[in-house]
Amino acid sequence: MRDNTNVAVNAAMHDDHVLGPPPRWTSWSDNILSRIGLRTAFSRDSILAVLVALVGLGLAGELLDFLQTTNSLRLSSLQSTAVMLITAAQSLILCIRRINPVLCLVVVAASQIALVALLPPGIGIRGLAPFVATYTVCVYPPFRRFAGAVRVIAIVAMGEILGSIAASLLISAPVFGSEPSIFEALFGQGHDTVGQPDQAFAQAASTLLTYAVAVFAGMYVSTHRKYVELARVRTADAIRAQQSRVDAAISAERARMARELHDIAAHHLSGMVVQASAIERLIDKDPAAAKQATTWIRSQGKETLDNLRQVVGVLREPATADSRGEGGAPVPGLSAADTLIRTARDLGDNIRFAQEGEPYPLAPIADVTVYRVLQEALSNARQHAPGAPVHVSLRYGDTCVALSVENDPTAAHTSTAEHRDGLGLVGMRERAQLVDARFDAARTPAGGWRVDLTVPAERPADSTQEGSAP
Repeated sequence: MRDNTNVAVNAAMHDDHVLGPPPRWTSWSDNILSRIGLRTAFSRDSILAVLVALVGLGLAGELLDFLQTTNSLRLSSLQSTAVMLITAAQSLILCIRRINPVLCLVVVAASQIALVALLPPGIGIRGLAPFVATYTVCVYPPFRRFAGAVRVIAIVAMGEILGSIAASLLISAPVFGSEPSIFEALFGQGHDTVGQPDQAFAQAASTLLTYAVAVFAGMYVSTHRKYVELARVRTADAIRAQQSRVDAAISAERARMARELHDIAAHHLSGMVVQASAIERLIDKDPAAAKQATTWIRSQGKETLDNLRQVVGVLREPATADSRGEGGAPVPGLSAADTLIRTARDLGDNIRFAQEGEPYPLAPIADVTVYRVLQEALSNARQHAPGAPVHVSLRYGDTCVALSVENDPTAAHTSTAEHRDGLGLVGMRERAQLVDARFDAARTPAGGWRVDLTVPAERPADSTQEGSAP
């Protein structure tokens, strides 16, 4: 049983590798960043912001140079500087992406509106910052539900689209009714977007596409992380539950071994003590009788060792079907009841045994239970009421097997018979519960002690026919 439970625990411990371990590249990058001293979210996001800023500035510079070369686009130095500064600021704000994801996204969107307003119609620069900011809101949502993050992203996206259109219209408007526009007054060239809805539509489509891709990527990563975390939690719960079952099984096994050891020690050792006291009295008066009692003690000691080997055998590897070692001996049952009673009589116990009904085999656990209860009851009678008559009744019924052990009171040991609440009664009661038997132990009106055990059983059909045959 222990081998099976250990295998189950080991299998449960490896389930997290099947359900989804953390990506290796994530662990590798975490180790690298920790080694160089970047252990907080802000420090790591600051490095990411710098890298995104460098990439954004490089792409913006190359794009502006390409447009000025191919499209004869001329930007003033002030305009180019403003575009580069806003691009850098838009990327550097990512350092707070995990501290305040919503604020980071709003600032990035506002920076994108400023870039749209600065560049001529049809020209747009969209770096990695909007994608990273949107992705962060999805992966690290500041809301309990993912739908709240999606609503925030949708509001920011619509705000960026409307803000870009409004900024383009505003900066193309005349200055105080004069003909030059605000853009021309600032940068020395015209910037007219009125009457060009296709450019506004293209700008809106580009914005929605960026946010949609970022939301999809963020949803995927967030769902995967939640799945992995849930798998780990379930695996940990399974391991704890399995360990609890293992601990319960070990406790039950210990209790069973304790009952076996107590039954063996109480029965055999009590008899050996009685015989030893008899030898002490007979060694000078009747050496032959003392020698015979010594021989009996030696045989009882050997039997005790054999029974202890049976109990200790459960701690060893199970024996094969072809090789039965010392721990492979069968556990005694009702078939050994006659030997048990005969041994008790040899010790001087006055036992009157009566059996009713035709015997039939019981289930292994029930058979051992009846035997052990009989053994413990006889040991208790010998210990608490030595010399008193003991009445043993074993009845084989059609639906049950009933055992009754009753000892008469003894005047010399009335005080010791008042209480019998030691481990013996506990063990007998636990054995009865294992086989769903009814157990009762109490003093009799005459002052003795009575133990009753009723084990559910069913007489085999062939046994019934044999018992009723003439």
